[in-house]
Amino acid sequence: MGSREMIVHNENETLRVEAWGRGLRVRSTILPYFPEEDWALDTKVDEYPVSVGDDFIECEGVRCEIREGRLIFSSNGKTILEEKSYPWALHKTARYYKAINHADNFRACLSFEPQDEILHGMGQYRDSVYDLKGSVLEMAPRNSQISVPFVISSAGYGFLWNNPAIGEASFGGNVTEWRAEATKCIDYWITAADTPAEIISRYSEVVGHASPLPENLLGLWQCRLRYRTQDEVLEVAREYKRRGIKLDVIVIDFFHWDYQGDWSFDPEYWPDPQAMVDELSEMGTKVMVSVWPTIDSRSCNYKDLKEKGYLIRTDSGINAAMDFAGKMYFFDSTNPDAREFGYQILKKNYGQYGIEMFWLDEAEPEYTVTDYEHFRQYIGPVSETGNFYSRLHAKMLYDGQKKDGKSDILNLIRCVWVGSQRYGALCWSGDVESTFDEMKHQLINGINMGVAGIPWWISDTGGFYNGFVDNEQFRELLVRWYQWACFTPILRMHGDRLPHLPLLVENEDHGGGFCFAGSPNELWSYGEEVYQILTKYLNIRKDMKQYIKDIADETVRTGLPVIRAMFIEYPDDDECWKVPDQYMFGPDYLVAPVTEYKARSRRVYLPKGKWQAADTGEVITSSGEYIEAQAPLDYMPLFKKMN
Repeated sequence: MGSREMIVHNENETLRVEAWGRGLRVRSTILPYFPEEDWALDTKVDEYPVSVGDDFIECEGVRCEIREGRLIFSSNGKTILEEKSYPWALHKTARYYKAINHADNFRACLSFEPQDEILHGMGQYRDSVYDLKGSVLEMAPRNSQISVPFVISSAGYGFLWNNPAIGEASFGGNVTEWRAEATKCIDYWITAADTPAEIISRYSEVVGHASPLPENLLGLWQCRLRYRTQDEVLEVAREYKRRGIKLDVIVIDFFHWDYQGDWSFDPEYWPDPQAMVDELSEMGTKVMVSVWPTIDSRSCNYKDLKEKGYLIRTDSGINAAMDFAGKMYFFDSTNPDAREFGYQILKKNYGQYGIEMFWLDEAEPEYTVTDYEHFRQYIGPVSETGNFYSRLHAKMLYDGQKKDGKSDILNLIRCVWVGSQRYGALCWSGDVESTFDEMKHQLINGINMGVAGIPWWISDTGGFYNGFVDNEQFRELLVRWYQWACFTPILRMHGDRLPHLPLLVENEDHGGGFCFAGSPNELWSYGEEVYQILTKYLNIRKDMKQYIKDIADETVRTGLPVIRAMFIEYPDDDECWKVPDQYMFGPDYLVAPVTEYKARSRRVYLPKGKWQAADTGEVITSSGEYIEAQAPLDYMPLFKKMN
């Protein structure tokens, strides 16, 4: 077999460009070796025909040429991306390294010439920017910020920054830059195709396809901060049963334990978990439990975890990394032995009751002080590897459950990275505000997460905090958010509702009773008018179950997300690259959430074709135009594609 790579030596730099799936992988280092880690590109990929010359390599329509040390990428004879050319007097290069304390890792920067393009993807950020051109994005995991460094360009290419380091992506008008705070190697992957759908397909082949979305979990998930006792859980489940509403999942949130890191029920408030699980199972309801990676030094597991080296550590000073109800240490999921150890604890303490669904909260992990360079994981300094933690945290459960023969694996997690979709990860967007502005942000987040390859994504319905149960504006927000949530992969009620309930226990600092809890957050908690609307939409989702299962299966096969950016279905319609507040729910339904308080209509862009309005049945023939769609409180604009 002929060569499948182009290697260039430039003084102390080695540059390697090789065929990788239906695209090209580029690596550059100033070390005498390339590191072994493949990071996101760790799946086995098929080999496609490749052409290699002295100064070029081409694979599946993506061509890379090297000119005076710079890489220039083209497709169909058109330049799609090229490394930055600087005037000689500036003494700058497109690939730049700076040593860190003379160690074997470096700060690195990769620069490209600006393009006339629209960019989408990159994961989740707390703003309302849809077209990322002009944005500067921190690549670091935080509560409600999720970096998934893949973008699709309207110029016809997809680009993956294959580096889990803390860093920054800048899509400026004069330069595009990718920066890593600590790395041994610049590493990226690029592909090009005629449509975004084909780009997503190629991307999915090299980073891995999503694990299936279980059919028996597509109904209602009930959650709130927080059910404090097993009696509270059963009272809620029984009331749903009395009302004839089936719960697919009920979620038991944090501090059902005694100390953080115990990973077990506090027997004072959960005296008979088996009886609880059995009764819920008879109702057809699964139990999910919240498991934090925070470890209290008073936890029954702390001594073993510390002695075995299964905790994230600091390079100096004490190892405590979070201050929440005391000084906490973080479980190190990047250590394969720690993952096996942790899974066995979960299997013993919850699996014995038949509980097989877990909520991996705090999975960034959430350092109270985000001095990433101060912390060190098993696989390396957090500044060099920090974005990889959440993926391995999900892998801990997935690998253990697969080994135990479980097939329908889905666990909730607050942070992900490229490839997390392979490990039964249902990502939710974290602790976000209960405001209409935040809902707008979350809508954009859901679309961009899908573009970035994370299809199983949801947000807390109604937002997480500052939602007063009796507030009129919040009740309307909840309705509008819930209507939208019915057209996401999973429908889940959650939030820290105000006012908080009185503490069960005063003057204690541990146990299931001492921590705060929000007001009830069930479908009937907001009055009869709201209840009728929520149950109406629950029935709509129930009627669409087969369609949802079909598009979820399509996602697993092709990588195309369920929350689908308009331009994926309509790549030749320029407006579909720009409209930020609507999307396709699979190939057939156009979803237009209402994100303004007291709005009773909204503008909707209908691409060229025939569309049937879900409320009236009216068929609208569009030439590619905006309409004003009616949106009374009990209706969210929804259109079915007719051709």
